[in-house]
Amino acid sequence: MSATTDGPEGPLPDTGASTVAAPPTTSAPETATTPSAVTAVAAASGPVTGPDTSAVAATSEAPVREPVIGTSAVVAAPKAPGPEAYAGSSAVHRAPEPETDARPSAVAAAPPAPRPVRRPEVRPPESPAPSSRLLARAALLTACLSVAAALLGLVRDQSLARLFGAGRDTDAFLVAWTVPEFAATLLIEDGLAFALIPAFSAALARRARGAAGDPVRSLVAGTLPRLLPAFAAAGVLLAVAAPWFVAVLAPGLPDPDLAVDCTRLTASCVLSFGLAGYCSAALRAHRRFLAPAAIYIVHNVAIITAMYAFGGRWGVRSAAFGVAAGGCLMVAIQLPALVAELRRGRAGRAEPRPAAPAPPLDVPLLAAVLLFALCRQSQVLIERFLASGLPAGAISHLNYAQKVAQIPMTLSMMLSTVTFPVVARALADGDTERARGRVERDVAVAARLVLLGTAAVVACAPQLIGLLFQRGAFTAEDTAATAGVMRVYALGLLAQTLTGVLVRSYFSAGRATWYPVAAMAAGIAATWGIGACTAGSRGAVGIAAANAAGITLTAALLLAGTARRGVPLRAGAVLRGLGRPLAAAGGATVAGALAAGVPSPAPAGFAAGAATVTVVFLLLGGAPGARALAPALRPVRSLPQRLAHALTTR
Repeated sequence: MSATTDGPEGPLPDTGASTVAAPPTTSAPETATTPSAVTAVAAASGPVTGPDTSAVAATSEAPVREPVIGTSAVVAAPKAPGPEAYAGSSAVHRAPEPETDARPSAVAAAPPAPRPVRRPEVRPPESPAPSSRLLARAALLTACLSVAAALLGLVRDQSLARLFGAGRDTDAFLVAWTVPEFAATLLIEDGLAFALIPAFSAALARRARGAAGDPVRSLVAGTLPRLLPAFAAAGVLLAVAAPWFVAVLAPGLPDPDLAVDCTRLTASCVLSFGLAGYCSAALRAHRRFLAPAAIYIVHNVAIITAMYAFGGRWGVRSAAFGVAAGGCLMVAIQLPALVAELRRGRAGRAEPRPAAPAPPLDVPLLAAVLLFALCRQSQVLIERFLASGLPAGAISHLNYAQKVAQIPMTLSMMLSTVTFPVVARALADGDTERARGRVERDVAVAARLVLLGTAAVVACAPQLIGLLFQRGAFTAEDTAATAGVMRVYALGLLAQTLTGVLVRSYFSAGRATWYPVAAMAAGIAATWGIGACTAGSRGAVGIAAANAAGITLTAALLLAGTARRGVPLRAGAVLRGLGRPLAAAGGATVAGALAAGVPSPAPAGFAAGAATVTVVFLLLGGAPGARALAPALRPVRSLPQRLAHALTTR
């Protein structure tokens, strides 16, 4: 604060300096105040506390050093008795005694160099919330690679049908094919991913908050050494128990020995798919989608190559060998990317910290997700068990129909596959509202996409199967039987998609929950009961109808239970949002079937039917996911302008 002092000629003006001066006497020279000097005198009785200043000066010829708390320098203080102290805004002052020459000496100790202050490291978030544009690009990339993998899967099935037909040999191989089908669901797509992606997302969140050590590396150290021996032991056990496996799965199989040989070859997938699924979950949590989306491409390439290279000598066993080789390639294309991410995370640490203890493996969560995936995939076991007593070729017809019908479902799931780590990270950060909005948008986009595909599959089934498979040993009768089964399968595609999207909301929090297992068990019971009643009279078509009914029951139970057990979705709003796409799919199916039914070759009929379905569906239901996919298409739309700009600026 400022002060005024009375002099011989009246009040002295305020100089702006925080000083208080005593009136001068006639026997002493007048005290000169210098505004540039900061003067203060500490009390003789002890330390004086005051605000932080740059220097404190003394006005004494016989100084005694006293500590001044709160200042940056220690200064001299006189020992005059009975002083009166005044507190200024920036210093503490003492009036000089009249007998003493009070001319200030302005002697101040220089402040010491400031000591460096170690502040805790503030790490920015390692991975901020992704934008809609980033998610759309990742979904588009994943969808493109998935389309390529699906096309190669069709080539694989076409090669199998062309080389070995739809009879005893293919039935034997398809029993062994159950192993990679189960391994893919349990260890890559649904099971292991539901447990590991939330765990890696939580570890990344702890790393972003500056947790001790590297939580991601600790998670790898705590889980991978425990899982690999379990995968290897399960693969060896399956290879040894192959005869019992075939006898239980397909008791009426005409050639069980061939199925046993193929099963022993495909048993290696338990280990290779387990490691591939671990790498895929870790990379997706790091928002790396290229390598995980490419694994099925290399797998199908290996199977196709093996069939054409060794099919003449080994028969259908060559396909089983290709399955085993493809599993190894799935691991090989992902390991470099995962190792690079782990090294990058370690290099990003500013200073070494004590390593956090490796987290224990969440056995209840792992058991819940694996049991759910096992129950879901057991639909295939039920189908093949019931079809093994039907005429030869029934298992093959079911397999081909399922593979083609599930292509729309696979494509519609791409967005939720990309956003599952986003939902898990939102829940790890405690942002339930963001997680709910993300899941509801995923449901809306996936439902529209799969309904468009369902309409095309139902309307153009004979033309599509004939175009894809009717050549070589695959006859026109096989085409008609497979098309009939596929049309019934397609009735459950919406429920299959909803089940895949909704179950992620239950496991994205990284906690064990048994409700999805119960919902899936109810659907499996319905599939078994309906299939057992209809297989004898309706054959493979009755089995497909049982599959559609069972999965529809599961999807309804999962949607009803999200309010209390998973991400709290608004079930009413979700159902209302499905009304218009369902009506559009119905109208598009009728129009597409009429267009495809016009007598014409299979390629022309399929093209006419698919085009009609697409136009009618878009007119009635709107573009599926246009808002979600628009950000990803902006760079494509702007490509001509960028090329023109690059050419004109050269």
